[in-house]
Amino acid sequence: MTPTELLIFAAAGLFAGILAGFLGIGGGTVLVPFLMALGYEYPQAVAISLLAIVITASSGSWQNWRMGLFSFERVIGIGIPALVAAPIGAYLTGVFPQHWLEVAFGIMLLFSIYLLQLRIQLRKTITAKYKPESPSVQASKRLPQHLVLQTLMARIATGIAAGMLAGFFGVGGGAVMVPLQILLLGETIKTAIQTSLGVIVITAISACVGHALQGNLLWAQGLMLGVGGSLGALISTRFLPKLPERVVSLAFCTLLVMLSISVFWQAWQDYRGYTVLL
Repeated sequence: MTPTELLIFAAAGLFAGILAGFLGIGGGTVLVPFLMALGYEYPQAVAISLLAIVITASSGSWQNWRMGLFSFERVIGIGIPALVAAPIGAYLTGVFPQHWLEVAFGIMLLFSIYLLQLRIQLRKTITAKYKPESPSVQASKRLPQHLVLQTLMARIATGIAAGMLAGFFGVGGGAVMVPLQILLLGETIKTAIQTSLGVIVITAISACVGHALQGNLLWAQGLMLGVGGSLGALISTRFLPKLPERVVSLAFCTLLVMLSISVFWQAWQDYRGYTVLL
């Protein structure tokens, strides 16, 4: 890699790392389109993105742990199912045409916005109908058995979805993991983001190993993106707790809309090339 390429990759990693810390998305939703724009094939872009995500998410999670904002119980509950599902997603990238994968990626981003908005509306409805209890009253109550089981199943479902997305799309899974935690587990968006970043470490390692075994991983590019990303994640995780929840939600949705438009355009370009080859 030339010095100019190293600088470009480090800058892209820094930007993705800032987004990772603020939005809990790992940075893959930015890195995969970026790498494809540079001419890398989809499986290579996914693999490079995953290596960078391992470094970036580890940095952000370490910072959250230092600040007392890291829950091992939440991370493990979602991370173990994700660990199992991630290699399956990695395998499937070699099964379908590239433009199909890109269209599915764009749809996934838009669906994530719907999930997030649905949870916001549900929260408003519940707040309007029922007076919330104080934290001391909530702490004194023990969850019924069926709610414990429901929470466990929701975490498993969230983890499986995150793992499949990590391997299939080269993202940490946070683009869907954050809305699912809010919708199924009732977490605040900040807690969901902090948990998501921890789970992403697990899913990205698993999916990265799967792609490395298939020969898709380019180490130099992934390491440079990861170095920039780790610095960005350290910066953004420090400022996340100070931001209003509404601002974080708006930023999350805006990012997903912009990325979905970019991915759909790339899918159209690849589809045209695919039909010419046929």
